Amino acid sequence: MGVMKFKKYRSIANRSLQNILAYRLSYVMTLLSSFVNLLAVYFLWQGIYNGRESLGGYSWDQMKTYLLVTFLANSILSWYSETAISAKILDGSVAADLLKPIDFQSARFAETLGSSLLEGTLGIFLIGCFMMLTPGVKLPHSPWVYPLFGFSLLAVMVVKFGVVYLAALLCFWSTGSLGIVWTRIALTNLMSGALVPLAFFPDWLERLALWLPFQSIIHTPTVIFLQQTDGWGALCLIGLQCLWGALLWWAGKKIWSWAVRQVTIHGG
Repeated sequence: MGVMKFKKYRSIANRSLQNILAYRLSYVMTLLSSFVNLLAVYFLWQGIYNGRESLGGYSWDQMKTYLLVTFLANSILSWYSETAISAKILDGSVAADLLKPIDFQSARFAETLGSSLLEGTLGIFLIGCFMMLTPGVKLPHSPWVYPLFGFSLLAVMVVKFGVVYLAALLCFWSTGSLGIVWTRIALTNLMSGALVPLAFFPDWLERLALWLPFQSIIHTPTVIFLQQTDGWGALCLIGLQCLWGALLWWAGKKIWSWAVRQVTIHGG
């Protein structure tokens, strides 16, 4: 990517960040609702663990850490980023993007990066508040875990963007996005391990989930952060995340090219 192209996408990322700051109250309310949901899930699991030392190989302290990592991974690409892509398609403003000398997919990814900067920062702040209220969260004792976890979160952003982008492109063949978004969220939360760890699934469903890209969004970063694998295993998992990210990016390119041809035919 040339310097000029990089400046274009950096400008898009900056504009996305400024948009969030302009509508910060709406965004903060959305993030706070996610935090309330985290508290509800926390108390639910606290009741489930009552009188038990471990479930599915997870102690209560490990489960608290699992919930926090899940919250962070979901915070870095929120509802705002997701609906922004489908809204462009449904309100027709995508036509203006077709006239611009930029790649549509890369531009949307730049927007996601811009908004994720603030989303991730506020997510970490809320996690800090949560840790002060609920002691016992299990942090890694090995220093190598933190950089690997950071790389894994970057890969999470690429994989999750790929899934969200593909779901948003379905709006070319639909008159609404709500059903598509809720279906995508339900499928992602279930198969990524956001609702319950994959270790709680029946064997056949766990094996199926491990073959799908969704597990790269929640399962992989939690396995690394909880040190349920060694350094080499963590590198292999990050490599798998990168592979899924590349495949989803390629699939997005192909479906976008097909969708644009459909728009040209029916739009005259």
